[in-house]
Parts: sequence; structure tokens; C-alpha cells
Amino acid sequence: MRGPGGVWVLLLLLLASVPALSPAGASRRSGGSRSANKVCVEKSLIFRSNTPYSTDIVSDPGGRDPLFCVQLDDSKLNYFQQPQDIKESDFVEFLEKYGRHSFLAPSQVQPSFSAFYRAGDPILIYFDSSSVLSMLRQPVKMGASGLCVDGNPAGFLDSKSTSCTRIFVNLSKSCMTDPALDAASYYRDFTVLKVPINDAVMQSMKVNVSAVSPPGAPHMKDNTCINVVSEVIYEIEYSGTSGIQSVSVQFKVSNISGNSRSSLQQHFTVHFWTRILSHMLPRSGNPGYITGAPLLIANSGAVQHMSILRSESDGSCSQFLRHTVQFGRNMRTGCKISLYPILEDSNCSYMQQKLYKAFWGVNRAEDFAVTGSAHLTQAEEWMTILIQNCSVQAVNCTSCCMVPMTLEIQILWTKVGLLSNPQAQILGVRHFYQCHPLKFLNMSMVPVTTVVTFTDMTDWPEPPRGQPQMHWKLPFDIFFPFRMALNVERSYRGDLAEYLLLILVIASIFCF
Repeated sequence: MRGPGGVWVLLLLLLASVPALSPAGASRRSGGSRSANKVCVEKSLIFRSNTPYSTDIVSDPGGRDPLFCVQLDDSKLNYFQQPQDIKESDFVEFLEKYGRHSFLAPSQVQPSFSAFYRAGDPILIYFDSSSVLSMLRQPVKMGASGLCVDGNPAGFLDSKSTSCTRIFVNLSKSCMTDPALDAASYYRDFTVLKVPINDAVMQSMKVNVSAVSPPGAPHMKDNTCINVVSEVIYEIEYSGTSGIQSVSVQFKVSNISGNSRSSLQQHFTVHFWTRILSHMLPRSGNPGYITGAPLLIANSGAVQHMSILRSESDGSCSQFLRHTVQFGRNMRTGCKISLYPILEDSNCSYMQQKLYKAFWGVNRAEDFAVTGSAHLTQAEEWMTILIQNCSVQAVNCTSCCMVPMTLEIQILWTKVGLLSNPQAQILGVRHFYQCHPLKFLNMSMVPVTTVVTFTDMTDWPEPPRGQPQMHWKLPFDIFFPFRMALNVERSYRGDLAEYLLLILVIASIFCF
């Protein structure tokens, strides 16, 4: 928009629902001071400032959420023309009238939270150094350019992955000052609250964010920014209404070269999980499996859906998102698993366990449900999964490690019951691993493959003779059935003669 007030009109249109900030800088000093009334938006939304009003940039204590603020020309702003003199006799009276733990005006209402997190609620974080309450953010892309917007709150129980692009005008400056590039800004100096609060933050309500192998701070070296965060993965454990129990974060770093107009693609993942697994899942059939329904498995007394590895957009294996195995549908997936920094240790056993755990997922499957309506209390409806690991001995290679690179899940099933309403049930499941030698110094990303095959073992019975078939033909001799009956019943010819005599007698009576 053009004109001196164009951006201000844009602000009013976009942020009609954004309240003004609390009075900033209001204090009682000699000569008085003005209470600032401002309307703020995220800095990334403002590209040019041509408003006649006073503007400035405000940042939170962590420096991650810069705001572009416009100071309103409000005639109602208060001024302290002459500070009141407080005497010793009036001190108690003023203390009771104005003394409180908050600087909010009486007309302003403090936000209220529920007693526990609900699905989609923002996750609250707390800065101890400044006593500031904020929200855990998950950056998302904005517009066709896909630029990062850092103000998007992460929703409780909303496991998802996002990606966006950052562009740097001056990389040498942004490398050491931009908190989005520093891993420490994603876990240091703040804690996550177990449940929302409406009063003072107690120490028992805080959950520290633990970093898994945190990288060093970004720094410039030979026109290259080293240790730049390219991926952030939050793993949050929750327990029903008890709220968040633990939070861990993992990072992937990369290097950026250049000085001007450098760009970086960042990925952000928030994953929620719980140790208390559900004992009941929707049926996958009643009783037989339905094609396309999830395959039911059991682990440690809890029913789950069988799942396999799933790839991210860059071809790497997702650490949290997996494909669900659907009954009757063959599947094949492929992705790459990073072995960094395991290669430095050259620990073959550790590498093998890492790949096996990647194939298993969070919980290793132990039993499978024979039918789609199996219940844990019915032991006859569950069978053990057969697991065939591969040999770990390398052949003609002293510096190799035999690691599993292919998992084939073989599922045998059949149909039982009536021909008019057959029911599908599983006969057996086998996990068959195939290993290949891997040289420690040659590969940092291992390609792995998962294959799921369903084999129909149904043995259809012969249809009963009472149901004519299309290929049946009549005999050429019309008396063929009678002759066959006479041949079969030769031993009963005497009885047949008596029957014929009786028929003749009855016929003669009716004729006369």
C-alpha cells in the first residue's frame, strides 16, 4: 500500500484483535513520565515503515520474538504533572490502595488458564531471570517465499513437522547475533510448565529442557558460519491431566557460506508421547480383519498399531512419524538413517542396536492379533511374532560391521467360516532382517528399506453336489439315471419287484 499511512492501515486490518501492550516505562519520577500505549506486530510482517507515528522494536528477554510497535497518538494518555507527597501517616493507606504484586491496571483482566492442558492449547514456558511467562514456539513458513514466522505457538498433543527459510542480508553479523541460529536459545534460560497456572510459578511446576548432544555456538570461520541450527526436534512426554513430564531437544547443524543474501532451510518437529499406553483400540474387524484396517499388535500389555519407517522430505528417516501397516496391502518404504556421531566411536554393536531400534520404533512389537476384534484377555487370539535377526559376522572385511539394512515383514493369512461370509484371520507374522557389511569411514547415512507382504493361504473347499455348476451337462441317455439306480440297487431287486407289484394292484383298483 502507498501513502504515509499505508502500513498503519495494514496494521489495523491485520491486528484488529491484538490488544495494546501494557503501559511500558510508566514510573513516578521527578517531573513525571508518559505511559506508552502501543500496538505491536511481529517484525517479520513489516517490510517498510512510513507511518507518521513513533515506532520502535521491542524484544522479549530471550531475544527470540522481536515486535514492531507503533505508538498511538492518544490524547487520553496520562501525565503525572506533580507527584503526590507521601507522609508517614499516609503510607499505610496508600500501600493498601496501590500495593500489589502486578503492575496491571484494575480494569485489565489477567488471563486465566484451565487446570490442565487440553489438546491444541499453547505450551507455557517461564523465564526465571526475568519472571516472564511466554509460550513454546514452532516456526512456520509464511507466503509463497516460505520465510520463517517465529510467533506460531506449539499446540499441546499436536505432533507435527514444519519447515521454513531464513534469509540473511549480513551473514557475518547474523551468525553470532541471531538467536534462531544458536542451539542454546531453544533450551537454555527457560523452563516448561507442567500444567497452566493462574498464580505464582512454583519450582515443582517447572520442567527443564534437556539437550541431547548440544552443539557449540555458531561462529564465523573463513567466510563460513559454523554450527548453524538446521533442524530442531522437541520430544515431549505427557501423562494425562498431570501434564508434561519431560522435555528433550535434539539438533542438526550445518554450515552456511557467503556474506549477502545467504539462506538456510530449517526444520522444526514437536512430538508428544506417553508411557501410559491405551489398552483399547478401535476394532479392525469383527471378528475378521477388514482390508485397509490397521494391523493390531501388543507390547507390554498394551494394544498398538503395527508401523514401519517413514521418510522425511529430505529422504531421512523420521524419528517419530511412521506409516501404519494396513491389512491386505503390501507396502515398501525407504529412507536414510544418520549414524553421526557413532562413526567416530567405531562401535559396531552400538550401530547395530541403533538400526534395530529404528526399525522397531518406540515400542518393539511382541505379539499380533489373530483377528481384528482380539482382546488382551483372550490369550487364544494372540500369537508371538517370529523374529529372525541376521548374522553379525562380516565376511572378508576387517573394518566392516554387519548391520541390518532391510526388514521384511511377512504376514500369512487365510479366510475361515462360511462361504457366504468368510472372515479373514492371520496365521503368522515374521520379521526377517537382512544385513550388509558397512565400512565405518565410508558412510554417514545408511539407506534402509522396509517391505510388508501379505500372503493369502486360503484353502477353498469343493462346493457341495447339491449346488449345480455352470459346467455340469445332462447325460446323452435320458434313462441313464434310472439304469444307474438299478445297477446300484441290485441287491434290493426283490424289494423293487414288490413295489412294482403293489403299484400295479393299486392302478387296477382305480381303473375298475
